[in-house]
Amino acid sequence: MILRRSIFLLTSFLFAIVICFSQRNVPSYFGIQVKPIFPTRFIGEPKLTLDEGEFSTTISQKTGYSFGGTVRAGITNLIALETGINFNQRYFNIDMSIADSAVYAKNDLTFISYDIPVNGLIYVQLSDNFFMNASLGLSLTYKPTHVGIVTNPGGSFSFTHTGLVNRKTGFDLNANFGFEYRTKRWGFFYIGGTAKVPFQPIFDLLAQYKYQGYKVNTRGEVDGSFLTIDFKYFFPNIKNSGIQFQNGPIE
Repeated sequence: MILRRSIFLLTSFLFAIVICFSQRNVPSYFGIQVKPIFPTRFIGEPKLTLDEGEFSTTISQKTGYSFGGTVRAGITNLIALETGINFNQRYFNIDMSIADSAVYAKNDLTFISYDIPVNGLIYVQLSDNFFMNASLGLSLTYKPTHVGIVTNPGGSFSFTHTGLVNRKTGFDLNANFGFEYRTKRWGFFYIGGTAKVPFQPIFDLLAQYKYQGYKVNTRGEVDGSFLTIDFKYFFPNIKNSGIQFQNGPIE
């Protein structure tokens, strides 16, 4: 309840800022975005290997995706505040094995999260219609639940892997760079890239190997850093035709 109230208040506050800025001469825009997520070694470690006795397990981040809505509130002609809300779908591959045996298996783990970014954005105008921009900011993240899988390679062997979320809310650092083409009639078309670095692990991996009454447990932190390619579209601001209502009933 407290988390939902906090997200609601933060979202209301951000949109209130957008409404305030929209009353100025600098326009604000609403858009949608889609971002494929890629693992990378440049800003994090996309693979984690855990070894305990004869039990070995490796979790590797795979390509995922993100989509959501975005709001850009103009401050000046070359500075803006950008926020929104995104859904993130992450995929992981897990390899598990027992040394000196033929026991080996693979499985996949899926993890979802949500984030509300708040970025300060600066434009560089390249021509009448082309702009380059860069942004830096923080994202409030929400990870709603733990995840887990059970793998049975055969016989009495079994493997259990659990993604344990220690804190459902947290913050990520995000940096963005890209280019956009602007038209008054058709809106803005944007392509760029984002680097996102969490201030805490995305989850703790708890791995267990069982054989009849025998158990081996191991645990490690999974890095959630990633890069994205961003595709955004901002809708044009269209003024209504005809006579505009100017004054209220009480002047």
